[in-house]
Formats: sequence, structure tokens, C-alpha cells
Amino acid sequence: MISGIERAHKEGRLASLIGVEGGHAIGTSLAVLRMLYELGARYLTLTHTCHTPWADCSTADEPGQVPHVGGLSNFGKSIVLEMNRLGMMVDLSHVSVPTMLDAMASSKAPVIFSHSSAHALCNSSRNVPDHALKHLARTGGIVMVSFYPPFISCSETSTLEDVVAHINHIRKVAGVDHIGIGAGYDGINLTPAGLEDVSKYPELFAELLVRGWSERDIQKLAGLNLIRVFKAVEQVRDRMAAAGMEPLEEEIPSEDILGRNHCRYNVRRLAVP
Repeated sequence: MISGIERAHKEGRLASLIGVEGGHAIGTSLAVLRMLYELGARYLTLTHTCHTPWADCSTADEPGQVPHVGGLSNFGKSIVLEMNRLGMMVDLSHVSVPTMLDAMASSKAPVIFSHSSAHALCNSSRNVPDHALKHLARTGGIVMVSFYPPFISCSETSTLEDVVAHINHIRKVAGVDHIGIGAGYDGINLTPAGLEDVSKYPELFAELLVRGWSERDIQKLAGLNLIRVFKAVEQVRDRMAAAGMEPLEEEIPSEDILGRNHCRYNVRRLAVP
């Protein structure tokens, strides 16, 4: 996959990764996870805007909310391990802080936040707190900054300068090797003034250059950091294959499904006679 990305860039072609936003899409099945990988998905966001039976989403961190799992369940950790075996990036945007920490501790490969920003500058539960940023840096991952104003300024309006503040904060806490762009234009109805669409990226880069970023730093932000993480994910996959690791076949315990409030497909589990 990495060679294909690099080839497309060299040839000046547009290319996109296929991802799955929300672990409920696998229906608590490792076999479905493998099928999605075979169909081309190369990253999975562990939760979306509701809990899965095996992971808490970010709403668990909001005032008055009760955690659903308390992070990742044992089955959730098996999902992360199977993603490592497949060479599939683990995406922690939308998850709770305990889920972030459990996933980073469980994963044998660096993880990504595909569209999140800095909690220290906007205390949305969708953003990443500094202690998680520091752990991310130690494990080699990347935060791709969202441009959605409610995650940038905690309001419906924000500016290019506000986005720069988040980028610089994450750089200060985690380092320039652990930051990228995850604007989210395909899924947001509000954008910062000065960053209305991808045609405004040169203005963002120009502002960062004025603030002391080097051209190499900008290249890392614009894509090299994500390429590094993806290469590391595929290297872990290759090492696990060389060690003879077989596909995981465990099933989620029934008690983790029954009686819990979470999002999943409304498919009855087949009873074994």
C-alpha cells in the first residue's frame, strides 16, 4: 500500500485511503474486520459517536456520563492486535481518553488520530489531552488536526490562526514528527475563516513558515508523518507474519453484548444447537 501511495504522488495523481469510521461496522466480528481489510480498508476508527460493546467513545468523558466499558475490553484489545496483524491503522479519533490510553498500550504499531485537535486549547471531548499526546509521541503515532470550529475554538466560528495555534501546541507537546492534517472537509458543515477548503492549504503553510517552520517541517505535516506511521504499521504486520502469527478467532463474550447501550448492527447472534 505504501508503495502505491508513493507512486501516485510521484506521478502527480490524486489518491485516497479507504477507512471505516466506527468499530460498530465490524459487528463484533474479527472475520468481518478481515473482510473489510481485503476490500481495501486500511484504517478503522475504533468508535464513532456511540459506544461499541468493546470500546467507549468520547461522550464517556463528558460531564454526567457513565463509562460503558471503561476503555477497551479484552475483546477490544484483540481487535487492536488483529489490526496490527493485518497492517491496518488503529484510529483513535472519537474514542474516550481511557480508550486512547488502552489502545496505545495494547497496539504493537503506532496509532493515528485521523481528525482531532488539542484539548488544552478547546476542551471538547473529541480532542486529545496533553498526557495522551505525550504517550502518543513515545509510541510513534500522529494526531491529524481537525479544522471543525467546535473542536478548534469550542464555538461555531474559528480562524486559520486558531488552527495554527492547535498545530503549534501539538508540536510543542508531542513534537513535529507526530502531527498532520485531518481537516475533515467531507464531514463538516462549518469551516475556519481562511481555511474554507483545500485550496487554502498554501495560506496555512505560509503562516507556519512565518512562524518559524522549515520546509521539511511542512512536508512532515502535509503527509510525511502519516507515511512514516503507515510504513511502521506495515513493518509490524510483516514481523508478525514472519513470526507465524495466525488470525485471531475469539468471539466477544455474550455478556458484553446483552443489556448494554451501544451502536451495532441489529443482527441476531446465531444460536448453536
